[in-house]
Amino acid sequence: MARAVTNQRKSINTLIAWAIGFLIFFPILWTILTSFKTEAEAIASPPSFLFFHWNLDAYHEVQERSNYFLHFWNSVVISLGSTLVGLAIAIPAAWSMAFVPAKRTKDVLMWMLSTKMLPPVGVLIPIYLIFRDTGLLDTRIGLVIVMTLINLPIIIWMLFTYFREIPGEILEAARMDGATLRDEIIHVLTPMAVPGIASTLLLNVILSWNEAFWTLNLTAAKAAPLTAFIASYSSPEGLFYAKLSAASTMAIAPILILGWFSQKQLVRGLTFGAVK
Repeated sequence: MARAVTNQRKSINTLIAWAIGFLIFFPILWTILTSFKTEAEAIASPPSFLFFHWNLDAYHEVQERSNYFLHFWNSVVISLGSTLVGLAIAIPAAWSMAFVPAKRTKDVLMWMLSTKMLPPVGVLIPIYLIFRDTGLLDTRIGLVIVMTLINLPIIIWMLFTYFREIPGEILEAARMDGATLRDEIIHVLTPMAVPGIASTLLLNVILSWNEAFWTLNLTAAKAAPLTAFIASYSSPEGLFYAKLSAASTMAIAPILILGWFSQKQLVRGLTFGAVK
C-alpha cells in the first residue's frame, strides 16, 4: 500500500528541489550576468549581482575578434554528424545484443562502457599522429570520427536498455509476415523505440557539443567548435572575465535552448521502460 504524502512534505521537497536546482544553475546565471558587465565591474570586489551598468560591449568585442558563426557551424556539424553516425552503428548493434541470445552480452556491454573510464590523454599521442599522417587533423570529418568513437559505448548501452523493453514476440510476428532483417529494424523496431532513440540522440548531441579535450587538441582554426572558441579567450595576457563570459554565454545558449525545449522528450526517453 502506497504511503500518503502530506502537503507539508510536498512543499518541503519542492523547496529543496528548487534550492538544489538554483545551486546547480547559479554558475551559469553568474556567467550570463558577468557577460553584460564591463571588465572593471567583472573583477570588482565585492561583486555586484544585478545593480551594475548593463551593456553589450563584451559581445561586440567578441564578435569583432572571432567568427562566432563559423565556430557555431562547426559545433553543429560535429555534434549532429557524430550522433547520427553513432546511431547508424549502434541501432543494429543494440538490436543484436537485445534480441539475439548470447551468454556474454552483459560482459561485452560492460567492456564497452569501461572504455569510457580510460583517460583521454592516454591515447592522445597515437590518435594525434594518425590524424596528422592521414590529413584528418583540424577537419570536421576527423572530429566526427573521434566523437562517434568516444560516445558509441553510451549510445549502444542506452539503446540496448530501450530495446530490451520491446516484446520480442512483435519482432517474431514481423518475421512470420515476411519482414527481412532490414525491414524488422527500420520499420518495426525503430518506430517503437522512438522515445529512447530521441533521448539518446539529444543526450549525445549535448555530450559532443560540450566536449573540450579532443576539440582543443585536434583542431587549430578551420574545424574549431565553440569549445575552442571559449578557450581562445584565456590568454597569456590575462583573463578578461567579461569577454570570456560573453563567449561562454554565446557558446552555451544554443544547447541551453535545445535542452529547454526538449526536456520532456529527454525525461520520457530516459524513463522509457522504467514503469511496468
